[in-house]
Amino acid sequence: MVGIAVAAGLGAPATAEEALKDVLLVGNSEAGTVSVIDTAGYTNLGSVNAVPDLAQRLREMDPLRRIVYETVKAQKGGDRYIDDLAASPDGRTLYVSRSSLADVVALDLAAPGHPVRWRYPLPGLNADHMALSPDGSRVVVSASSVAAAFVLDATSGALVARVETGDFPHANDYSADGRHVYNTSIGNVLLPHALNALKGRRQLTVIDAGSWQVVRSFRLPYGIRPNVVTRDGALMYTQLSYLNGYAKVDMHTGSVLQQVELPYSAWARAHFPHPDDYPQNSAHHGMAISGDERRLCLAGTIDNYVAIVSVPEMRTEAVLPSGNLPYWATTSPDGAHCFVSNSRDHTVSVIEYAGAREVARVQVDSFPQRSRLGRLPQQVLNGLSPGGR
Repeated sequence: MVGIAVAAGLGAPATAEEALKDVLLVGNSEAGTVSVIDTAGYTNLGSVNAVPDLAQRLREMDPLRRIVYETVKAQKGGDRYIDDLAASPDGRTLYVSRSSLADVVALDLAAPGHPVRWRYPLPGLNADHMALSPDGSRVVVSASSVAAAFVLDATSGALVARVETGDFPHANDYSADGRHVYNTSIGNVLLPHALNALKGRRQLTVIDAGSWQVVRSFRLPYGIRPNVVTRDGALMYTQLSYLNGYAKVDMHTGSVLQQVELPYSAWARAHFPHPDDYPQNSAHHGMAISGDERRLCLAGTIDNYVAIVSVPEMRTEAVLPSGNLPYWATTSPDGAHCFVSNSRDHTVSVIEYAGAREVARVQVDSFPQRSRLGRLPQQVLNGLSPGGR
């Protein structure tokens, strides 16, 4: 997050003595921790416990909710506490959407133990992707099983708006100018590939970030996975459910302008032989764009590789071996590198866009997925727990 201005109630702006450090915040979904990585030196600076209230949350579950919790845990192969995360502009608050706990919390990073400032329980069974507004005043999160995005006041956690979306809403991203939120949905991932037509509305919903009204929407035949929208708002590059590759979409008409298939690796053939074996219908899940918007960094999830491709021509420059189950991609503050989470290796790879090579690999905690850029003051960095497994 660039800049130090903050919304009222989120803490005083950092002073010259409290210079903010650029970091990558990595949500370790199974561990329930957030690793903090130095984006310049590629070192693990420590971690934050994102579920300090876990025992209380489990005690509160009624028998039916607990059965659902345990069923989802078994189906996904472990706990999935963290789905998405963001740091406030002053670096003193961490917002986390907690997948299997179906809530959003604000953690006080400046206080010992990082206690929960506020908590918003979402309706339904799951909290999904989240976005923080550029000014730090609003949190937007998807509630997958109720087909809606919830807008929360970042200071208090109070509900500001509920926006209806496609089925199984997934990602939320602000436009480059901050005027719109792009919400994408993936459809019912519990249905098999053969019943794709019955999965519901797989759509992009463009939401006005002031009025919280839907500006327009369009549907695609498959679930819309990680994506990036160009700064001018004209094009979306996106991964789609079941696709070993990516597509280019016209943001005004919803037309798929071009679709590219990437290699189906020997690893994928051995471990994911059928589309119903893909994790949550995703063949590839993780996309970032370089600062000059000339290259994409693509996480080949089932294939155990990272692809660097040039755009808008959609030309593959390199396919690089990665760690096990690469699951997300985030561009560095300078726009020159891409961070890719290797979920089953508990590492994050640092990939150079221009050189199409891995320059570092950083150890984190169990099952890293989403990662976001942030800026933290030294006081917060001093209070981190030791990092790495």
